[in-house]
Amino acid sequence: MPAPSTISQVRDVFPKLGELTDKVVFGDVWERKGLSKRDRSLVTVAALTALYRPDQLKGHIWRALDHGVTKDELIELITHLALYAGWPNGGTAALIA
Repeated sequence: MPAPSTISQVRDVFPKLGELTDKVVFGDVWERKGLSKRDRSLVTVAALTALYRPDQLKGHIWRALDHGVTKDELIELITHLALYAGWPNGGTAALIA
């Protein structure tokens, strides 16, 4: 089963947004060599948790697991962020994960 995706829900109505997501976000940015995809996933899950972006978080948690981040690492990441990004943000991320 593919990872849940916010963009997949709007791609038919907003085709350019889908194209930019594919080509720029997951093409150019995610394919840069400066960080591994695993590290990019950790950073992205952290940012989405801290910024309270639950709609995008679920898909990126799946992506992180696909990129080799372990369940225990995600638990530790979310627990750690709850203290820095806010208890409600951490709680929401924990429910999503």
